[in-house]
Amino acid sequence: MKNLKDILYKVAITKVFGTTAIAIKNLVFDSRKVEEKDVFVAQKGLSVDGHLYIEKAIDLGAIVIICEDFPKNKKEGVTYIQVANANIALAIMASNFYDNPSAKIPLVGITGTNGKTTIASLLYQLFKKAGYKVGLLSTVKIMVDDAEFKATHTTPDSVKINFYLDKMVEAGVDFCFMEVSSHGIHQKRTEGLTFAGGIFTNLSHDHLDYHETFAEYRNVKKQFFDSLPKSAFALTNIDDKNGNFMLQNTKAKKKTYALKTLADFKVKILEKQISGTLISVYGIEVWTKLIGVFNMYNVTAIIGTAALLGLGKIEVLTIISELESVSGRFEYVISKNGITAIVDYAHTPDALKNVLETINDIRTGNEKVITVVGCGGDRDKTKRPKMAHIASQLSTQAIFTSDNPRTENPQTILDEMEVGVSPENYKKTLTVLDRKQAIKTACKFSESGDILLIAGKGHENYQEIDGVRTHFDDLEEVKDCFNQLKN
Repeated sequence: MKNLKDILYKVAITKVFGTTAIAIKNLVFDSRKVEEKDVFVAQKGLSVDGHLYIEKAIDLGAIVIICEDFPKNKKEGVTYIQVANANIALAIMASNFYDNPSAKIPLVGITGTNGKTTIASLLYQLFKKAGYKVGLLSTVKIMVDDAEFKATHTTPDSVKINFYLDKMVEAGVDFCFMEVSSHGIHQKRTEGLTFAGGIFTNLSHDHLDYHETFAEYRNVKKQFFDSLPKSAFALTNIDDKNGNFMLQNTKAKKKTYALKTLADFKVKILEKQISGTLISVYGIEVWTKLIGVFNMYNVTAIIGTAALLGLGKIEVLTIISELESVSGRFEYVISKNGITAIVDYAHTPDALKNVLETINDIRTGNEKVITVVGCGGDRDKTKRPKMAHIASQLSTQAIFTSDNPRTENPQTILDEMEVGVSPENYKKTLTVLDRKQAIKTACKFSESGDILLIAGKGHENYQEIDGVRTHFDDLEEVKDCFNQLKN
């Protein structure tokens, strides 16, 4: 049990009805999960208003209601607290509820369009190999040192964030690396957290179904850096045109990384292969298993972060050569007859362009590049023609297919993609509605030496159609196809 007064510390309260001198059990924002002596926080979401469920929460045992608007009828024995923003209140209360765990572990947040998962996961690997206990909050999974938990969002809700950070404190974790999404920032899930550092990767077309304009999307990302304390560092990709923008108003120590521009941390690419990349760092040649220019930005970011957190240069460079690629990020398998299949999470125009440019950069020029790609339903529609244009422009053959159509008509999504195909590329495209069949078709088109890219889902092991998720794994499907091919 916790004292309500204690968990309300630093919450901007407008009005109080009832007493705050009471003990409460848990913080809950889903009325279905309310139990006796809980606090229910009524949030105004995009599709659901928690204020509609205040009565239900009280019936289930809630003794405290945090809300932006007082209900007309208030029940005796229930404390009602009015706040200006319930999302901010929940985040601050969650931090207080778990005794501010982010202040007890150096917490580094990674934000940007692409690279968040890779950087967070590689930092987790690097610091583990350096002998530290490490925490990870990512799209792929949540790690409390060696204990793994399932992730459901890029940035979890504020209660979950603090719950896992508290577990990390208990486990004696030395560092934690966390993906910070634009949704998470906008919905105030990171309020009340103490960050030791922030990393900006890049900014390109994504989530415009949510943010409406690119400027709003960019400004939301910037809020994260604006809120960093003086004690923190802000590490930004200076090669990205938005890199300097992120640093404009931050109080944190400003640091930069780059491949092209003069920066605090810089990497030079010496050699590119399908099996890895030879780079030069601090004048020392290092081999990394990671592939592509976009991944070398990720490598540069983790080198800079490790240095800013106190790791030695030689130790970091030694470990860099041991790091493995992240699940579903340029993950490849080679068939018995020499076809290379690459599975990648690329689901934005910029990410798809990066992956295909990397493939074309590595290939000798004789082999075909066959791309299987789709666009998610109930998401940003404006990127659909752009994705199709990039796939058809940079591939020998592009096969458009379903990728989590959700509640939309899959064929409508594909029709909207095809609009982006230039006339000269029509003959290079094919539409196969069923993703399994699309991958099979790509395999049949492939010959020894060809490169097959399956883009969009990466680590995801499901396909969502009409709101129902069924098991589907791109890598599994490719391996099955390869096993059926003749040697």
